[in-house]
Amino acid sequence: MIGLISATAAGAAARDRLAAAWPDRTRVYDGPVADAVRRAFAECEQLVCFLATGAVVRLVAPLLAGKAADPGVVCVDEAGRFAVSLLGGHGGGANALATEVGEVLGARPVVTTATDAVDLPGLDTLGLPVEGDVAGVSRALLDGEPVALDAEVTWPLPPVPFADGPAAHTVRLTDRAVEAGPREVLLRPPTLVVGVGASRGAPADEVLGLVEEALRDAGLSARSVAELATVDAKSDEPGILAAAARLGVPVVTYSAEELSAVDVPNPSAAPLAAVGTPSVAEAAALVRGGQLLVPKRKSAMATCAVVRRPGRGRLAVVGLGPGARDLLTPRARDELRRASVLVGLDQYVDQIRDLLRPGTRVLESGLGAEEERARTAVAEARAGHAVALIGSGDAGVYAMASPALAEASDDIDVVGVPGVTAALAAAAILGAPLGHDHVSISLSDLHTPWEVIERRVRAAAEADLVVTFYNPRSRGRDWQLPKALAVLAGHRTPDTPVGVVRNASRPDGSARLTTLGALDPATVDMMTVVTVGNTATRDIAGRMVTPRGYRWQEAAE
Repeated sequence: MIGLISATAAGAAARDRLAAAWPDRTRVYDGPVADAVRRAFAECEQLVCFLATGAVVRLVAPLLAGKAADPGVVCVDEAGRFAVSLLGGHGGGANALATEVGEVLGARPVVTTATDAVDLPGLDTLGLPVEGDVAGVSRALLDGEPVALDAEVTWPLPPVPFADGPAAHTVRLTDRAVEAGPREVLLRPPTLVVGVGASRGAPADEVLGLVEEALRDAGLSARSVAELATVDAKSDEPGILAAAARLGVPVVTYSAEELSAVDVPNPSAAPLAAVGTPSVAEAAALVRGGQLLVPKRKSAMATCAVVRRPGRGRLAVVGLGPGARDLLTPRARDELRRASVLVGLDQYVDQIRDLLRPGTRVLESGLGAEEERARTAVAEARAGHAVALIGSGDAGVYAMASPALAEASDDIDVVGVPGVTAALAAAAILGAPLGHDHVSISLSDLHTPWEVIERRVRAAAEADLVVTFYNPRSRGRDWQLPKALAVLAGHRTPDTPVGVVRNASRPDGSARLTTLGALDPATVDMMTVVTVGNTATRDIAGRMVTPRGYRWQEAAE
């Protein structure tokens, strides 16, 4: 919950705008300001104070308990010009909150955290438990001193400019129960799965004690436990649920049928008779693969086993849109900044190179290497990296998503990031040509036989669909567009509107509205999108419009 505090009418007006925008996230604190701040500080995860920063500093200073416990605090001036991240920039989420507040109120976010200022991800913002000399190692990164990454396990990290060889400072990625050394930071990835079984009524202390003992004896950190896994018959077992809650992890359950199919070293007749599977703890830990680090061990009423699952790489397939920077989606920006490896066509990389964080490894290649780029991106993800594979428009439309997903198996996580397609960008410029049913067809026969393409064009013509042609004409392919237009002309009149848009949304872009009979294919190239209307499409005030067929339109005619 976000506590909102103000002292004046102007502050209250801005406060109420934020409360209206986030009704489920915010709570307004009325009354004397000092009392309101004290109550909100104790009850909320974050505060937005519509007060002077000096006043807020004096009010919260006596309340501070420590970096890990204090809420994030953002100050907004009464004119609503600035949203200042004052306290808990990373741990309390105040930096991100300042940006969100700025988007709602039109205020400029002010963030002074050093790593954010130079566009480096903070070591305490990587989504992993962190221990050790965070301040010292962060300072070394900021000062450009070499910092080594010692990755004992694989995990997809955002870009950090780690040194290639030994260095005075180290970030250690480990799930082992070790202490951080001098000038060292430990990152704890959630690589451990603990399978548990328990008799009905097993005490939480016994379940938790058995788990902690198993981890301790194996030299493993409880902070790297991702989940407790068990059979679904135990999904409501109080001792298991309470143990998971105290560890701060979820309980994941599987059916007895799923667990019975898992090959385990220590099957038993007892769980088979009780819940229908010869193994609960080992099978639940191993059901999604991994290395068995702690075989089944027992207490009076519980069993557990520990598995290390390999870190799964992450592949984000990102659509960059048609080229204009303001048509690049916020989600695409976030994925570009999250990726430690970027794979893409050289000219697309050039479009967004300035958005990448320092330390991002860029693997670029030229035209015609689509399949190679797809294989490279998947291989980098399988190596445990956070990868962004970029394409223009929407990466799933005549772009990189298809070849990449054809290469990818279920050993990596895949995220699709939609983008504004060339067809949509061109349509917005032309008017509303896609107002009714429509289809996109690529005229490139490099991967699809022309006979197949022509059959699809003919089907679209017979179905009276608006058609958007991608890849309409190149130097080596100059006959396909005239052939496709001839097919459409067999079903549509010569005055059918046709929109021709080149480099949609870019500074050198152009657009014109012509007709099916007047279009000269020689004026079209590979950077052009050609949209041919259906029998209802009209030129209305110089705009290409395909009506939805509403009755009011029929009446107007």
